[in-house]
Amino acid sequence: MINNLEGVDRVDWSSMGHAYGPADDVPLWLEQMASPDPDVRERAFSSFYSSAHHQGDVYSCTAASLPFLLVLADDPQVPDRAAVIRLLLSIGSAALDCDPDGLYYSPSGHPSTPHADVVPQMRERVEDFIRHAADTDPQVRQAAVPALGLFLDDADRAFALLRERLAAEGGTMERLLVIETAATLAQRLPATLGPVTAWLAALATDAALDADIRLAALVHRAACTPEVIDAGLVPTATNLLQQLTPEPAPQGEVDARPTDCGQCTCADIAAEPAPNQGVPPQIAAVFADLDRQGRVHAPTTELLTTLHRVLDARVPKRTALLTAQLRSPDAATRYDAIAMTWDLIRSWRGNHSSLVLLLADCLLPNDPYTAAEAAETLGKLPAALAEPAREALAALVEAHRTTHGPDVWAARHPLLRRAHQEAVTALAGLGDERALPGLLTALDTGTDDWRAVQAAGHLPQAAGELLPRVTRRLADADYSWPWGSATALMAALNRLGDPAAVPALTAAITTAVEQEQWQTAGAALYALGSIGTGAACALETVRPLADAEDPDLRFAAVKALWDIESDPTDAVPRLTALLDTGKDHDAADVLGRIGGPAAAALPRLRQLSEAGHVWTRVHAAAAIYDIGGPAEAEAVLPVLLEAWEQNDSTANHVVDCLQRMGPAAAPALPRIHAELTLTRRSGDFFASVEDDEALQRAALAAINQLT
Repeated sequence: MINNLEGVDRVDWSSMGHAYGPADDVPLWLEQMASPDPDVRERAFSSFYSSAHHQGDVYSCTAASLPFLLVLADDPQVPDRAAVIRLLLSIGSAALDCDPDGLYYSPSGHPSTPHADVVPQMRERVEDFIRHAADTDPQVRQAAVPALGLFLDDADRAFALLRERLAAEGGTMERLLVIETAATLAQRLPATLGPVTAWLAALATDAALDADIRLAALVHRAACTPEVIDAGLVPTATNLLQQLTPEPAPQGEVDARPTDCGQCTCADIAAEPAPNQGVPPQIAAVFADLDRQGRVHAPTTELLTTLHRVLDARVPKRTALLTAQLRSPDAATRYDAIAMTWDLIRSWRGNHSSLVLLLADCLLPNDPYTAAEAAETLGKLPAALAEPAREALAALVEAHRTTHGPDVWAARHPLLRRAHQEAVTALAGLGDERALPGLLTALDTGTDDWRAVQAAGHLPQAAGELLPRVTRRLADADYSWPWGSATALMAALNRLGDPAAVPALTAAITTAVEQEQWQTAGAALYALGSIGTGAACALETVRPLADAEDPDLRFAAVKALWDIESDPTDAVPRLTALLDTGKDHDAADVLGRIGGPAAAALPRLRQLSEAGHVWTRVHAAAAIYDIGGPAEAEAVLPVLLEAWEQNDSTANHVVDCLQRMGPAAAPALPRIHAELTLTRRSGDFFASVEDDEALQRAALAAINQLT
């Protein structure tokens, strides 16, 4: 190992902390970054990123590492200087993003401002980065060039150096990086904005340049001046994209292997390893999904992602761009466009049916890799949005069964299996009974049956075949994990709502209570409630739980009692008591469903509607109206509108109540109209597309009711 970190042992590393404890292991990682053993180096960089630079954080130990990283970057004997320089720029970029006057906190909770020390050091050593940007090693050059846009404050010199680098570079990736760095410079130093954008405009129209260079110049010029995007941007970008992805030569039929993705970085995915035997399959699937999300298949993907970010709310322009991407003759471009399409649909309102149809066009039996991604995306859409793809999904499922046999759900080949399973579950989400054979195969063989369980609830018309299989699995389920298979099985039975499930659910409640698994018992109680009066034979099991100490279990039991026997004299006092627990929102909702017979709860509900968390006020106000009727409208309406103004995540609940209020909600019309003028979907990060689509339907219904 190269020992060139003089002074590293004189730093009091143990007085500092990183994401996982004291930082006294940082000097070892720094030394190992210079190891001749690539595995040792890889572990050292990974440890530093995950601990001392965790999720981009800059700790005191991160800042203290900077002088030693700069030494490593400058030492020609260090085997992977490019990785060191990338780490330096990651730290420097994170520090630039921090508020220079802001106060941050160390992992130990103490006030900390290490970012303030990082940026000056990077600027002091900018000459080193200029030298690295002209290094003979292209990897070092690629790593160092971004520093010219981030840390060189001499605007004229920085721009001149970048122009020189573009002329000197022969590699496409290096030239694209220079163009991106020029845009970074223009956005950081206003003095360079005019010259850089003029230069980029000239590059974009220079027919002598390669199409990818022209596309990069076009995109990054738009990123510098998004306020002046013209109508020609997207047509020009799509024309350049077409030049980059010419029609491929005709090919014969291929079997269930990844198609040629051009410059795809994951060419041999068919050989992906089997999951660890000790890991639940649904957890393994989550990690596999995360791994896929990090893959980039086409060299234009980063540029097109930037262009979509620049276009932002210009949904028609983004739709036109995605149309070109999804119709591209290049499989890699089409594949990467699927995630961008999902990003648009989940973030912005509009008529996305044309994009859904293009996703449906990706459901080709001879390209299971792309078909699986398209089917998974369609499965995430609400049924109303995914409807145009119904027949394409059914055709893919049928083609799989015809070619590979009725048990294709359990196919040995991982790509074929995933493509079929995603198509079946998406089809089931549309309530289409053509998904049933695949689900039955899963439940009969046990192969990835967790996927089938999640989808089974969408096919209540097939309860006769699904129920015996689901209840049989419930009898053998493991109750020790609250979010395990038992809870998922109960959720399926909840959606199916069939009285034939009552004996199995009753037995499940008994088992869960014996094992003190209150959440699992609650899931079974909710499933019983969905059956309603048909679950009356379970009352003897349910009733004692209405006095349970755990409020979640107690609420689930009380709700089930109301759903099954509808006795307000028993339910209302219990629900009113639950208003003073963490189940106040849920209790208020059920009291609202009870209506007039729940009048005894009004005094407490009025108190909750006037104070407390915004969500508490919304649920309480809605319950007050549902119980008291039009006489309460004048008091309830201001509470609902104020809550909606404070937190737009309450919109669905508020608008649903406004719709129930009828003419009394007329003063809310301007706010409802304003909601429908928004192009970005409503709600917080966790809100679903389905929630927003439901909000729009409710808002339109309320307007029709009031006008």
